[in-house]
Amino acid sequence: MNADEDARWLAAAAALAARGVPLSRPNPAVGALIVRDGRAIARGWTMPGGRPHAEAVALTAAGKAARGATLYVTLEPCAHHSARGPACADLIATSGLARVVVGCGDPDPRTAGAGIARIRAAGIAANLIDSPQCRASLAGYLTRTQLGRPQITLKLALSEDGHLAPPPGEGQWLTGPEARAHVHAWRARMDAILVGRGTLEADHPRLDVRLPGLEHRSPQRWVLTRGAAPPGWRALPSPQAVSTMGDAQSLMVEGGAGAARAFLDAGLVDRMLIYRAPRSVGGSGAALPELTAQALAAAPGWRRIDTRLLGNDTLDVYEQA
Repeated sequence: MNADEDARWLAAAAALAARGVPLSRPNPAVGALIVRDGRAIARGWTMPGGRPHAEAVALTAAGKAARGATLYVTLEPCAHHSARGPACADLIATSGLARVVVGCGDPDPRTAGAGIARIRAAGIAANLIDSPQCRASLAGYLTRTQLGRPQITLKLALSEDGHLAPPPGEGQWLTGPEARAHVHAWRARMDAILVGRGTLEADHPRLDVRLPGLEHRSPQRWVLTRGAAPPGWRALPSPQAVSTMGDAQSLMVEGGAGAARAFLDAGLVDRMLIYRAPRSVGGSGAALPELTAQALAAAPGWRRIDTRLLGNDTLDVYEQA
């Protein structure tokens, strides 16, 4: 039993889980790897609609080769029975596996601790390891289960002085094509996407995914309004109403200074993606000066966890400190 080896395989399972995002809804996107003699012999991730689960896919792929092997799985195997499929803990109990390594416990009270207990009762060694990669891959599910709302990402394109749009007559976009393509890749991971009413009426955004092969991952479209939503959209009357968004595990707030401030003031933003254009705009247009790089560097509530160049632009990723 090698701790570094376990951590490496759990990180690989977490990367595999990304293939199930967001199509696994209403279930979490889980990744599973079956390993023997230092080599992955089978893999699985949660299928669209939530079934079959990652463990079931991997065990089916491994067949008899699972006997004596180790299963690495990002989330504790479920222990509750469902009309949609068997409990993964029961499948594992009869699999002949020698060991199971879990990267994150399940906060769902129907499983919490019971999945691992059932596996151990079958004579299979089971270890729960706190894997940061596994927790990160399950962030939407964990937020939904523990807080009753989706994980919320605020996405903004800003100039160096915090403006949200170029001056009149200078086009629609602050950022270049590389940054915009990156936004579409993030949209493809989301269950829902939201803009303010003013942004909807002024810009008529499509808010879909326009990357080849990922168009089917376009998220649900929501608008922050106390009025009625237009066809093809859903209305959210306030940021606090995110708990009413059904089974959505991830929400991206994309547009409008008003919508951004409303979610920030409510303390409901878990992560910020700020695409910074290397230019100043000036003037009286919509702006969020409190989100410039300089302002956030001095802000106690946020820490920058990533930064990268996208063409001429820079992406800064922040999480709550």
